[in-house]
Amino acid sequence: MSYTFPVTHTATPKEKPDETQLGFGRYFTDHMFIMDYDEGQGWHDGRIVPYEPISIDPASCVLHYAQMMFEGMKAYRTPSGDIQLFRPDMNFERMNRTNERMCIPAMEEDIFMSAITQLVDVDRDWVPSVQGTSLYIRPFIFGDEVSFSVLPAKRYRFMVILSPVGSYYAANDGGLSTTRIFVEDEYIRAAVGGTGFAKCGGNYAGGMRASKKAAEHQCKDVLWLDAAEHRYVEEIGTSNAFFMINDEVITAPLMGTILPGITRNSVIQLLKKWGIKVSERRLLIEDVVKAAKDGSLKEVFSSGTAAVISPIGCLYYKGEDNQVADGKVGPVAQKVYDTLYGIQTGAVEDDMGWTVKI
Repeated sequence: MSYTFPVTHTATPKEKPDETQLGFGRYFTDHMFIMDYDEGQGWHDGRIVPYEPISIDPASCVLHYAQMMFEGMKAYRTPSGDIQLFRPDMNFERMNRTNERMCIPAMEEDIFMSAITQLVDVDRDWVPSVQGTSLYIRPFIFGDEVSFSVLPAKRYRFMVILSPVGSYYAANDGGLSTTRIFVEDEYIRAAVGGTGFAKCGGNYAGGMRASKKAAEHQCKDVLWLDAAEHRYVEEIGTSNAFFMINDEVITAPLMGTILPGITRNSVIQLLKKWGIKVSERRLLIEDVVKAAKDGSLKEVFSSGTAAVISPIGCLYYKGEDNQVADGKVGPVAQKVYDTLYGIQTGAVEDDMGWTVKI
């Protein structure tokens, strides 16, 4: 079934920003979605209201024990003016996997989809149309029970906010360009049995120290290594990582430490469709460095909702730069980006059944 939520329209619509100067997460639309959860009652009172600050008790458990989760997805404007989502069913499935790990009540798919589609429809004039832009959708849930008990909350809020965005990396506003990445062998992102596969705020807060360290070495982001041995490549920043050595594209397996990215899954499916060998297996950083030196490392790129595809031109490891091929955007990364972004925006035919029109 689908739900129809009441809408309170804003009395003071915002001025829309210049679509060529959006940045990422700088502007937010006129409305947001809110729904409450109470133990024994379930999810209730969903509504679309004007975007504004929220009130929260200082003793709310999320502020002290970080019981929360979030998702990230996008809506795109097609050449015909339609608006469409990209694989929202996978965002829903990942949301409930995170909910289960964080002891947050499961969300019904009909509630999730109705909230997303109705909110985007209310603020459809905010969906940008300039090349490289989209409407970023941020659903999130947090425990707002007033309690200092280290137990799952009995009350939650589900919210959705929207932000018109340009490229995640400003350097990519004119098209893809490569970045320089710091290989982190001191701090870790996630360990087996932890929350690495979940989208929860603590994962990202814990990674900021390494990101700061990377910036100090003039690197754009971090390549994380495994927690146990600090030898196996895992993710790049908050994105999944792909390494093309000779004719094989390798990405880390889903072992509980890797985020099961929707874009990751899409990249793997496209590569297989094109007949490119792709393997989900563990890869030593030593083998990556060796491949960079002998010329067999053809490409490195990361994938994620925010950046879509981000090519890597250099890996800085133990005080030494390791250039990836000629340091420029590789043909595989470019083809994957052109195809994915083309499908998302309606410029390329969706023969995979991945898009949903609003």
